[in-house]
Amino acid sequence: MPTVLITGCSSGIGRALADAFRDAGHEVWATARKPDDVEQLSAAGFTARQLDVNDGEALRRLADELEAQHGRLDMLINNAGYGAMGPLLDGGVEALRQQFETNVFAVVGVTRALFPLLRRARGLVVNIGSVSGVLVTPFAGAYCASKAAVHALSDALRLELAPFGIQVMEVQPGAIASQFASNAQRQAEEVLAADSAWWPLREHVQARARASQDRPTSAAEFAQGVLAAVGKSPAPAVVRLGNGSTALPLMARLLPTRLLDWALRKRFGLLRPL
Repeated sequence: MPTVLITGCSSGIGRALADAFRDAGHEVWATARKPDDVEQLSAAGFTARQLDVNDGEALRRLADELEAQHGRLDMLINNAGYGAMGPLLDGGVEALRQQFETNVFAVVGVTRALFPLLRRARGLVVNIGSVSGVLVTPFAGAYCASKAAVHALSDALRLELAPFGIQVMEVQPGAIASQFASNAQRQAEEVLAADSAWWPLREHVQARARASQDRPTSAAEFAQGVLAAVGKSPAPAVVRLGNGSTALPLMARLLPTRLLDWALRKRFGLLRPL
């Protein structure tokens, strides 16, 4: 039975992935940050573990437990993450640092901790990126930057891990039904204060936070797409799934920068002076 470890399984994409891989016959180690979520995962039959992906000591304990029980890891899915929304300058360096710690630094930290087990299995690393790393939008600068970094890291890891027989696949979701939008809206409200220079555009900031739920693909359908992709040999380098996952990168590639800027400024209320 292949063993897969998935981070960020409390809900949405992570939980759907855990369900899909378990149903396909994998032994799923499902991790979540909050104890209540871990209890729910355990009750659902997963090998559930509490994990803050930024906690190096917790990663070492998890790697030791996997070593003791299996001696290898067939697949790692780096899914844990969140979306920091709001004007980039309002959030500032601290918001950007927090975004990168979870969405970017943890990808390297988790993969590094589990590298010996993946090497033994000649396994597969799956990084969950986003089309937001390809088409950058206003009021999501930190999130878009973090996912662009995930894309670059995935490219580098794919090359550097190849001599060890480890494959790397990046998944770039479009709009997927999840709690992402509600969490992003809440975060945007915390960042955007009444004294912000962008306060008059607060409705547009909220609209960007909700954009991931614009005719979204179901999380279950997305998970089945990932499951099908990892079954290919070799695994594809990049997989795009969900509403908008093809059209948005195509816009980024084909439209002249000035035209794309105009369209995005119009969409998010940035054409008129403030």
